[in-house]
Amino acid sequence: MAASIPYTRKPTTDIFTNDTSINRRECQRKVPMRVLALGLGRTGTVSLRIALQKLGYTDTYHMMSASVENPPDCLMWQDALAAKYEGKGRFRVEEWDALLGHCQAVCDWPAAAFAKELIEAYPTAKVILTRRDVDSWHASAKKTVHWRAHDPVLQLLSKCDWAAGLYYPMLRRFWDYFFLYDFERNGKDIFRQHYQEVRDLVPLGNLLEYQVDMGWEPLCKFLGHPVPPTPFPRANDAEDFVTRCKKRNLAQLMNVVFH
Repeated sequence: MAASIPYTRKPTTDIFTNDTSINRRECQRKVPMRVLALGLGRTGTVSLRIALQKLGYTDTYHMMSASVENPPDCLMWQDALAAKYEGKGRFRVEEWDALLGHCQAVCDWPAAAFAKELIEAYPTAKVILTRRDVDSWHASAKKTVHWRAHDPVLQLLSKCDWAAGLYYPMLRRFWDYFFLYDFERNGKDIFRQHYQEVRDLVPLGNLLEYQVDMGWEPLCKFLGHPVPPTPFPRANDAEDFVTRCKKRNLAQLMNVVFH
């Protein structure tokens, strides 16, 4: 692998955030990868993550795994982005197992940007495509992840806060590469292209196209689980996303002020 951004441990003074600081580059696969949910973010991926965890897929990887749970994951995502989009180094099964080895399932960004690579790395995993009307998706993504990738407060914090300094450069790099530096113009076309690419890569019997408002039944039938007695989870609408990010900004600012 090409030279990578070095790992740094979480400062002991970061007392206002509950992040861990596991160095995934030193990890290996502990559990089998069973599900690849490769629909783009803002298609119900938080709800799906909660649902998969309830079905026993521990853990299920999501962007929040890197943004607020274990920010050093962003270093390996940077390695993966460099390999895919810049031709720098290689990101092989060994690297995917290091980054995702604690997970039985994966969903959301940035993993969805590596659909082909993950399908090749884990050919026996079942594949789910969470769907949403493209216009509704684009409007939601613009108000949330696109906003976050250009959030001036997060950008400023990235220069002085440990976790923000790991997360923001990865998020912005991913967003620019995936949407060819112009989400507003290219987003809808890339959405359509992504979904068609996954359909072309996965045999029909191993692919579930799914909307979270369908509830438990089609998901459980596809994965071979009984339907839980509890309602299907609903989480992370656009307002919740922005509120959570602003609270995160404030907590990181407190880390800096009281450093």
